[in-house]
Amino acid sequence: MLLPAAAAAAAAARAATRLVPLSPCRRISSLKVPWKRDPVLDTAITRDRRFRQASRLVREVLLSPGRRLRFRYLTKRRERIKLPVRVPTFLRRYPTLLSVSPPPEPIASPSPQLLAFLDFASSLYELRAPLLASRLAKLLMISSTHALPVTKIASAKRDFGLPDDFLVSLVPKYPDLFRLIGDPGPDASGNAFLELVAWDDKLARSVIELKADKEADVVGIRPRPNFTVKLPQGFYLKKAMREWVRDWLELPYVSPYADASSLCPGSPEAEKRTIGVLHEVLSLTVERRMALPIIGKFCDEYRLPNAFANAFTRHPGIFYVSLKGGFKTAVLREAYDGKGELVDIDPMLELKERFVAIMEEGHKNYLEDLKRIREALQKEREVAGREGEKLVLEMEEQLEEDWHSGSSEGDDDTDDAYDA
Repeated sequence: MLLPAAAAAAAAARAATRLVPLSPCRRISSLKVPWKRDPVLDTAITRDRRFRQASRLVREVLLSPGRRLRFRYLTKRRERIKLPVRVPTFLRRYPTLLSVSPPPEPIASPSPQLLAFLDFASSLYELRAPLLASRLAKLLMISSTHALPVTKIASAKRDFGLPDDFLVSLVPKYPDLFRLIGDPGPDASGNAFLELVAWDDKLARSVIELKADKEADVVGIRPRPNFTVKLPQGFYLKKAMREWVRDWLELPYVSPYADASSLCPGSPEAEKRTIGVLHEVLSLTVERRMALPIIGKFCDEYRLPNAFANAFTRHPGIFYVSLKGGFKTAVLREAYDGKGELVDIDPMLELKERFVAIMEEGHKNYLEDLKRIREALQKEREVAGREGEKLVLEMEEQLEEDWHSGSSEGDDDTDDAYDA
């Protein structure tokens, strides 16, 4: 029985995206690549340490009822927030983050600067809603089921620039793209899934494929899509590994949006697809980096191998794994320049820049106040020093007078008293 035209077309489209192994099934190389520290990329992560601490502290207050939290409760959450100093000390250093009411029962609430930042964030989310919707749709399209658990999306929402209330402020605006199944609950921790409603061929283009299309528009010839390999300075690969990487790069590029169910697990082609997925996921993040534990949550949906973390170290020219911050972070190497700065600035990065500006403003005021206090103390010391010198001179004069007066009364008595 012949299929209807629409069904036949759909079947043809699925067949076109289904990948066939290009070579007999063979396991990927077991060669090991030594991990080498990259100080430049490590610095890009460590300089955000204060920002991460401040954002965690502020979030404790913003997630409280009415955005108000008893200060004594906030101080008890230091370990959970992972602050290196006590909460009062941290807020003295960054006074523009929160406002604290006077005793006897201090209450922490957003500062005027933070409230202005929240208004700006709302307007930016509204302005960039199309970008965020397409980004979220891409994440669903990479999934083998074209759906993701809401809890997993919520765990990575800040990495992808999504608002905290994306299920309320973003998803309902695009019913032609998203369908919410189940009850996520008030904190997105329920048993719910976000499903892709309709496949969009325009969105099913990876960053690497778009780069090849852009080069084709410039030179007139479309190059073969492939990864950019940029080994760090001083990094050396053994000959056998260099040859393996060279042969692996010669394999056709596997789109992360293609159906890879027919690929043999552990084969070079499957490795190509795994690296393509990891590259695309990192490219969709705001800062082109992501913690490995968060990436690991998507292994089932993205059909990543259990040992997916080894793929990052097998390809040091594409990725870098930083150990800074107390956890492993995968970094897309090509996204950063030689100074550890992002080459292409994501539009959602403006939120972080605004927040850091608020922190720096408060810290500048704190340092100026500290400088004034030190100068005042120094002046007090100088005044006290001059008064002390004057007092010493007066005492010496008095002692000299007493000595002379004692000498005139009798030397023997003075000597006896001295000997005693």
